Amino acid sequence: MITQRVDPEDPALGATVAKLRALAAHVDELVVLTLVARPADLPANVRVEEFGAGGRLSRGARLVRLLAPELRRRPVAVLAHMSPIYAVLAAPLTRPLRVPLLLWFTHWRQSRMLRLAERLATKVLSVSEQSFPLPSRKLVATGHGIEVPDELPAPRADDGTLRLLSLGRTSSAKGLATVIEAVQLLDGVPVEAELRGPSLTEAEQAHRQELAALIDRLGLEERVRLEGPVAQTATPSVYARSDVLVNNMRAGALDKVVYEAAAFGLPVVVASEGFEPLVRGIDPPLRFAQDDAVGLADRLRALLDVGPDRRRAIGGELRERIVRDHSVEHWAERVIEAAR
Repeated sequence: MITQRVDPEDPALGATVAKLRALAAHVDELVVLTLVARPADLPANVRVEEFGAGGRLSRGARLVRLLAPELRRRPVAVLAHMSPIYAVLAAPLTRPLRVPLLLWFTHWRQSRMLRLAERLATKVLSVSEQSFPLPSRKLVATGHGIEVPDELPAPRADDGTLRLLSLGRTSSAKGLATVIEAVQLLDGVPVEAELRGPSLTEAEQAHRQELAALIDRLGLEERVRLEGPVAQTATPSVYARSDVLVNNMRAGALDKVVYEAAAFGLPVVVASEGFEPLVRGIDPPLRFAQDDAVGLADRLRALLDVGPDRRRAIGGELRERIVRDHSVEHWAERVIEAAR
């Protein structure tokens, strides 16, 4: 497996560690080539090698040098995880040896690199047909690969306030302004919001400032908190103090955080039609139209009105659906099937 980071504390990529554990359960040895590795509790049959030294060209060359001897040992497959460039670099080495090359990718953004990687890969893996931005006959739906906790944190004591959470990078694609506007529309209604996530690029830093200015302009400083990232290991405590996760990510991307929150028994209110199989048939409805602050406000008011017992029941139903279709064990099984 070729991936960006092996780091259980990373707020964006920390969940990769659970996927490595799940894959390791199906193979004799799992070799992980990664830009950066931090201490992680991995099984004894997992070997991690770093190729992150130097600039982009030297990193690519080092990746190829590390991969070549591993391929001589005839692995079951090479899995390029989320970064199409890894599949492009690996293909000239895997093809002559007929080692299957799998690309796992879920994002709304298309690119020339992704189109090239799709052509070179043996199979393309994604959450579903809606989560891969290109048409491909190679596509295999795997589910998202969520580590479902054995035990849930105790629910917080209900004080009549609905506490909503939006978790993820402060990208304009996340539609966080709509979440803020929905809280403003619920003036006089006991609803509070916590927006948590990193700002990893200049564009994301600029958008964070825009969100802060919007909160200030609408006078929502007491009801909307704009905070920094959450370490992967700290997310359970964040979910435990929340009543609902809100996700307004643009269509074409199925945010991992939605499935993760549902795995913790948290109701989710979502915009993307790709989440329809997860939330279908639940009452009150959990979907709203993209960037529709009025529709989102209506959904939040309905969840407030049904009370904590019904919200917990909704969370329990979502959790069962995650176990069935999106657990990390299910994901690993689908990856191994695709490699054969």
